[in-house]
Amino acid sequence: MPGGFVLVVGPSGAGKDTLIRLARAALADEPRYVFPARLVTRPPSAHEENEELCEAAFAQGEATGGFALSWRAHGLGYALSAETLALARAGRVVVANVSRRAVAEARARLPAVTVVAVTAPPELLSRRLAARGRPEDGDLAARLAREAPMQADLTILNDGAPEAAAATLVAHLRGR
Repeated sequence: MPGGFVLVVGPSGAGKDTLIRLARAALADEPRYVFPARLVTRPPSAHEENEELCEAAFAQGEATGGFALSWRAHGLGYALSAETLALARAGRVVVANVSRRAVAEARARLPAVTVVAVTAPPELLSRRLAARGRPEDGDLAARLAREAPMQADLTILNDGAPEAAAATLVAHLRGR
């Protein structure tokens, strides 16, 4: 079976990480699916399981092509390890939360990319971001106002029970 990447994108507070976590649990017995931790230039938190990377290592990875994909957002560096590209080429489906601004580059560089946009009404996004209470989230109004147009293969409105939205994501993954 062909592998590739499923990029989960959307505004802050849409519930991307929640849906990915639920999909990972639903597909735990199916080794075809890989849910890598992102490399981020900040420590992991209760809201995001990432692998911390210092700025120097991030800059070196970008300069040497050491990442499958990298981008900057909100003053931080984010990347997917080079290993994810090898996994996708070996037939695995790599599922990752990436910036909407990284989609065009991902479609140009990575194999078999599909994009799942997760969204929710603005008032719900605002409540979710405020509830996180992460100082590193910065200006919440600016985060919510950020536009990043791109073409999605599937859009999930995550405004109800997250299990229902996650089931839509899992169905998309299994359809790959």
